[in-house]
Amino acid sequence: MNELTQSKRFAVEYQGPANGQPYEMWREGICRSFCRLDAEPSQDDSIDCRVDFALVHSLTLATPTGSSARFARTRDLVIDGCDDLVLIQASRGPVHVTQKGQSIELAAGQGCLFEMNVAASAVVNDTGKFTATRFPRHSLLQVAPKAEAKLSQPLGGNAALMAMIERYFMLCNDLARDLDAAGQQTAAQHLIDLVGLLLGDNTDQRELVERGYSHARIELLKSETLKHLCRSNLTIGLIARVTGLGARQAQRLFAQSGTTFTEFVLEQRLALAHKLLIGPLHRHRKVSDVAYSVGFGDLSYFNRAFRRRFGIAPSDMRAEAGHFH
Repeated sequence: MNELTQSKRFAVEYQGPANGQPYEMWREGICRSFCRLDAEPSQDDSIDCRVDFALVHSLTLATPTGSSARFARTRDLVIDGCDDLVLIQASRGPVHVTQKGQSIELAAGQGCLFEMNVAASAVVNDTGKFTATRFPRHSLLQVAPKAEAKLSQPLGGNAALMAMIERYFMLCNDLARDLDAAGQQTAAQHLIDLVGLLLGDNTDQRELVERGYSHARIELLKSETLKHLCRSNLTIGLIARVTGLGARQAQRLFAQSGTTFTEFVLEQRLALAHKLLIGPLHRHRKVSDVAYSVGFGDLSYFNRAFRRRFGIAPSDMRAEAGHFH
């Protein structure tokens, strides 16, 4: 298991009967040792389950899929002393979870907070889909001191915030491998702050809104911008709509981060063009082809902007790079 957790993203799966050596190895090595959960079928006598994990600083992000599994924090396991908090968030319902003998059914867009020091379970099947984020208890209580008052109950009154948490979960999951230590810590704190907003009362809100909500939203804006970077007709209005914001609100968030949307797009396009121009796999491509492929609609403007940024013309940059290969 240590070899797996050295990676920031990995997946484990099991398909087969809930008995025999392969099942016991998966159950003990992955479920009980790493997840600190037991596993059994949720229907019939076999398990069909895959769990994708992302490790982001102090957080563990899990995305289970499949048709038959029940992950449980049993009474035998709670004696290990782990008191982490887990947010389960349903992206498709119903999702069946229990804690302290209480059964809760989550609809899409709802979540539920559980504690690892009390017996609990969550069911994986082909009708519901959910994600789970495990937080060190102290990290959530620092931003939402009264979070424990919202344990074991459906959460979802703030649909926009729930959607925000879901999107930022996906962003952290996708970027887990590429972030350095500082980036990991920052991303984890942003997700903690967002969940703190969900769990906190009015006295906890102001600081978290300023710190977590804005930071997470600018990261989402930048992430969506990079996805659409190669579109020559890219506008802040498009990115704002994709992320559920107004154009002016998106502009303010970029300004708060120390740049503008236009400056960010230009810098990212130039960086991508530079990467393509010096890369051996793209040496056969014309400079104009590279410029258009990264979203520039005007070749003369691309040449001027590239020279200002790197102090050399694109064609000369490629020629110099060729001498070193």
